[in-house]
Amino acid sequence: MDVTGLLFWLLLLFSVLSPALQRRLLETNRLRLINRLEQRRGTRVITLIHRQEAVSFLGIPLARYIDIDDAEAVLRAIRLTPDEMPIDFIIHTPGGLVLAAEQIASALVRHRGKVTVFIPHYAMSGGTLIALAADEIVMDENAVLGPVDPQIGQFPAASVLRVIREKPIAEIEDETLILADISEKAMRQVNATVRNILKANGMPEMEAQRIADSLTCGQWTHDYPIDVEEAQQLGLPVRVGIPEEVYQLMELYPQAMQRRPSVQYIPVPYETPRQRNGGQRRG
Repeated sequence: MDVTGLLFWLLLLFSVLSPALQRRLLETNRLRLINRLEQRRGTRVITLIHRQEAVSFLGIPLARYIDIDDAEAVLRAIRLTPDEMPIDFIIHTPGGLVLAAEQIASALVRHRGKVTVFIPHYAMSGGTLIALAADEIVMDENAVLGPVDPQIGQFPAASVLRVIREKPIAEIEDETLILADISEKAMRQVNATVRNILKANGMPEMEAQRIADSLTCGQWTHDYPIDVEEAQQLGLPVRVGIPEEVYQLMELYPQAMQRRPSVQYIPVPYETPRQRNGGQRRG
């Protein structure tokens, strides 16, 4: 075999093995950071982070959301955690299956140790439902939660029910009536789930019902961002103060590479003029 042929096969081998090696390195670095956070806080750290990650060397993006596999993995992690040990749950997700989110939330509520949910960027829909199971929700000052109103197919359940209220029954198709029946059940079930989760964490029933109504009634669009201030006004146990390890961990869950980056900056912290002058104002 000539030199050119050898180089070709070496390049081909590298292109096949490189993604696997990079993924292994990422996984090792993630576990190292998780261990560091656990040692510092004396907790079990569980992550639920959904991004579009590159799959194989072809770079095919894979959309991620809360599914049954996630629920099984989280429930397994909780079972491996001593009853009195605190849990730090780091979540970054657009949402997902209601069944999976409810299973995770219920398991966190039943855990006897303190449960803290960290939200560095966003936890929408089912992610918010999981956050409600926490004794404390810790958010970045710019992070957001979202409504948990159920969606029936591509439609919000509240909007389907509005059609029934505002349109004569004779003018409504059978399929819409069926969707309305499912929507009514879904609204009632999700509302009860949110109320019960909040009550299980010690919230008075009237307060829990008020928050459940606000989050499930469909007063907002499903992607409405509930920021820290609004979450606190709702009565949720929210504070600001994400540990630095959580931000570092998020850097190890990269988005799928794009041909042209949409955001660029020099990745170093800058000092303000006041910091450079030692906090002293010049005379």
